[in-house]
Parts: sequence; C-alpha cells; structure tokens
Amino acid sequence: MRLPVETRIIAIGNHFACVSTLGVACLCFSTLLSPRLGAQGQTSPLSGRDRIHQSEQWMEVERHLPDPATASPQALEQQADILRARRFPEDALDFYKYALARGGNVPSLMNKLGLTELEMENIELARSYFQRVVKLNKKDGEAWNNLGAVEFLDGQNMGAVSDYKKAIKLEKRQAVFHANLANAYFETKNYGGARREIAEALKLDPQVFERREGVGGVAAHVLSSQDRARLSFEMAKMYARNGMQEQMLHSLAMAAEAGMDVQREMLKDPDLAKFDMDPRVVVLAHNAQLLRTGHAATLNATSNSDAGSAPASTNPL
Repeated sequence: MRLPVETRIIAIGNHFACVSTLGVACLCFSTLLSPRLGAQGQTSPLSGRDRIHQSEQWMEVERHLPDPATASPQALEQQADILRARRFPEDALDFYKYALARGGNVPSLMNKLGLTELEMENIELARSYFQRVVKLNKKDGEAWNNLGAVEFLDGQNMGAVSDYKKAIKLEKRQAVFHANLANAYFETKNYGGARREIAEALKLDPQVFERREGVGGVAAHVLSSQDRARLSFEMAKMYARNGMQEQMLHSLAMAAEAGMDVQREMLKDPDLAKFDMDPRVVVLAHNAQLLRTGHAATLNATSNSDAGSAPASTNPL
C-alpha cells in the first residue's frame, strides 16, 4: 500500500554509507589496475551515466539543453525538473546546481537537490540539503516534511514525527504531511495518533492514499511501513465510515496481501463487521492467501454470490 506527494514512493535502508565506501574502494582499485588493463588492450567499463548518455533518448534530450553559462536560472531549473522527470537524475543535479550558480532561488533548488539525492538513495546528501533549507528558512513546511522523510527512511522515527509535526504546524492543509505523520506514528506504535492523521489526510484529500508517486515533486511522500497491513486496515475503517466502499475494499485487499486475516479483524469493528461475509471480501481474502502461498489461481466474485458483485481489486496501490 502506499501512504504520499506529488511524489511516493517507491524504501531506503541504512546501507548507503557502506555502499558509498565500497564505491570509493572500487574506484581506487580500478585506478590501480588501469595501467595493466591498458597494457592488455582492455577498456574499463562504462559508468551507468555514460551508458545512459549513449542512448537515443539522451541524444534527443541533449540537443535541447540550455547553455549553463547564459541561460536564466529559471530556465535551468525547469530543465533540471524535466531531466529528473525523465529519469536522468545525475544530469538534473547538474542543472539544479547551474541554476544556483546563476542566482536561482536557493531554498527551492536545495529542496529539489535533496529530493533528487533521496531518489538516488543518497540519504546523507539528501539530509544535508534539507537541513540547510530549514536553517535558511525555519518556516519552510516542505523542507521540514522532506527532512522528516529522510529521518523516517533512516529509521529515526521519533525525529521523523517531530519534523512532520513542524511541517503540519506551518502548513496544516497539506494532506501529504498528515499522511506521512500517520505512517511515522505507526512505526512508533502510536495507533491512535495514526488514525487521527489518516482521518485528517482523507478529509483534506480523499485520494491522498491512492496516488503512486513515491518521492518526487517538491515534497517527499513516504509510503513504506513495517506496519503495512495495520495501516491498510485502519484506512479501510476510515473509508467504511465515509461510505467509500471501493476504496475500503482496496485497502482490505492490501491488508490481506500483507498477511492480515481481514475477515477476523473486521468483526472487531462495527463499520466493517457488516461486510465480513460480503462476496467481494471473501474473494479478496482468498486471492491474498493464494498470492502468499505462491498460487496463481484467483476466484471470481460472481461464482460466490447470486448478486453478481464485482471483485475487489488486489492490485498494489
């Protein structure tokens, strides 16, 4: 399931420092070997960026790149946004930095630099950018939210809660901030707080949990959670109370696929209990069990009900 911003989603661990150290070690090792490789007539492998720059897609993009020495900071930032959207993150970083050098908006550009680094799983670099933004402007809600995302992805859940609260205090009507705080609350086992934030997020934007952007835009939305099943189930409760059956079924499917016995849990909630034996719930619970056991077969809801109810979607959020 995905909890949001205009971004997503997409889980980062604490291994990035090790990866960076390993990368440096490999670079040094390849440098030491390069004379021998040259003597043998071999060429060193291309970097990922070099390979991308040999693609037809890049060659098409490259023809339209503005001159970093003469283009306006706005044009350079816009080009960086395009490069980031088209999955050229390293080139996007270059153009954000060109825009900075040409006098662009420092907090905005640093926010985008941080988000790009976050997308590349460079968590410490991302943190450094967001920390600089909140130091420049303590009233930047997006930067506090993004810093919270870094802390959350780094396993610093209490720090994430604190940062998300600061973001919400500054921008109370940002549904994504409430959604992120709900996710952080689940990680700290504060289920009551999570429910309150889910309700507020849904009130501000009923589709906030249905988007699939991961990290992006100008604010990070973190969707991963070890309490994925519980979060999905709590969302199903909220949807049921608001008469949003399609979204309710979708969230129940997510909870079931994450390992929860949703039919048993539904009996504990008055709004969900009446759907316990709904053919659509029976189908999604059975399909989730088949997915977990590795079977490909699925049921059709029409075979389980004379009413011909439509099956619930079990596609991921």
